[in-house]
Amino acid sequence: PALKPRTTEMRILAIRGKNLASLAGEFVVDFAAEPLASASLFAISGPTGAGKSTLLDAMCLALYHDTPRLRAATEKSVTVPDFNDQKISPRDPRNLLRRGTAEAWAEVDFEDRTGIVWRARWMVSRARKQANGLLQLAQASLFNLQTQTWFAGNRSEIQIELVNLTGLSFEQFSRSVLLAQNEFAALLKAPQKERADLLEALTGTDRLREVINSAIRARSPSG
Repeated sequence: PALKPRTTEMRILAIRGKNLASLAGEFVVDFAAEPLASASLFAISGPTGAGKSTLLDAMCLALYHDTPRLRAATEKSVTVPDFNDQKISPRDPRNLLRRGTAEAWAEVDFEDRTGIVWRARWMVSRARKQANGLLQLAQASLFNLQTQTWFAGNRSEIQIELVNLTGLSFEQFSRSVLLAQNEFAALLKAPQKERADLLEALTGTDRLREVINSAIRARSPSG
């Protein structure tokens, strides 16, 4: 069977956001513009609270609607108080809405494994766009910048499609592209199959295995 053409792996082209954690107002990091476009290596630096981790949170929120920082909250019986006696789980991504603001969003432009550029966005707001309004359910969208069309699906379907487009699950993304604190040790201690699956996804050798298996099936008498 024919295989879809593919580049090496997905690429992050831009990170944008608004009112996320320690970053007030709108922000953007454009990797396709200078000086980052020609930089082979760069560092995200700054004092504590400057928003370094929030940039990574924004990237994860847009692509996976979750972040490693939130996943680290293991308390099951604890809730976080909000306005009007509303309470949410410590692992709820809406916790990243900056205090005193009415809306927040995270957005990422990325090139998928076939070279198509997409824009993924996660967003949350309060009722009546008031800073003391009740938290609303988070929303998500996925836009094909090449065809200028929206992906038709609900938030769960968008999450599934994003994994297909990036070629990485949230756990694989966290342990390879992001490599959050303590995740490298977790990767080294992971079961052999889990590590193998991640390395295949990163190097593209999963496609080689697919080609080999297709050739074997074609040569078999029953194929």
